[in-house]
Amino acid sequence: MTDPDDLILVTRGLTKEFGGLAAVSDVDLRIRRGSIHAMIGPNGAGKTTCFNLLTKFLPPSRGSIVFDGKDITHDRPDEIARRGLVRSFQISAVFPELSALTNVRIALQRKRGGSFDFWRSEEQLRPLNEAALQLLEAVGLAHVATVAAGELAYGQKRALELATTLALDPKMLLLDEPMAGIGREDFRRIEALIRTAAANRTVLMVEHNLSIVASLSDRITVLARGRVLADGDYGTVAKDPAVIEAYIGSGRHG
Repeated sequence: MTDPDDLILVTRGLTKEFGGLAAVSDVDLRIRRGSIHAMIGPNGAGKTTCFNLLTKFLPPSRGSIVFDGKDITHDRPDEIARRGLVRSFQISAVFPELSALTNVRIALQRKRGGSFDFWRSEEQLRPLNEAALQLLEAVGLAHVATVAAGELAYGQKRALELATTLALDPKMLLLDEPMAGIGREDFRRIEALIRTAAANRTVLMVEHNLSIVASLSDRITVLARGRVLADGDYGTVAKDPAVIEAYIGSGRHG
């Protein structure tokens, strides 16, 4: 039996209906603190809707969401982010004309609160620059710190987005298809970055690539037609007849 204190995110009966049709129905999630938890399932299974419910881009029709011991069912998206539940693209859109370093520094300033202090001297901003450079080093981008974000390769942009997200020091990070659009040559690099991100926090990710899911995840929740089909480690869910049927029947996974 899992100690409730070990659970950072719990949903009960989470449901979202659109015009009487349930996109997500009675979803119960139990995410362990400090784990990498994957959410997978055939296309249209309700994964993105779940992410939108957790980060309050959508209000639930029914059910509850508890994060870090607090009921956040009716909180606003900005309140969710301040509590430390952050979705990768929610705050990490980069400014293409600004350098990688400046992008991360802006995220650090946002974490601090107040204004972005664009008028402050370089001397006053130096501590932020040093912290930003440390984050860039963590994601392997220190060598392109002065390069405009718009000039970075796609894989580097994804790494920069992760750095700007980590600048907010989230307790839990929701990664929406982190491998989407990544070339094979960048797979291991992004995989290593996810491990870096998970070192001191919890990660919940939606991912199409099952080899990455198998490699990274401590636990997996499988959705199908808006409901939880299976939950467990990769070996357990991969052998589940219902999961096999759902994937074969769909022809695609994601």
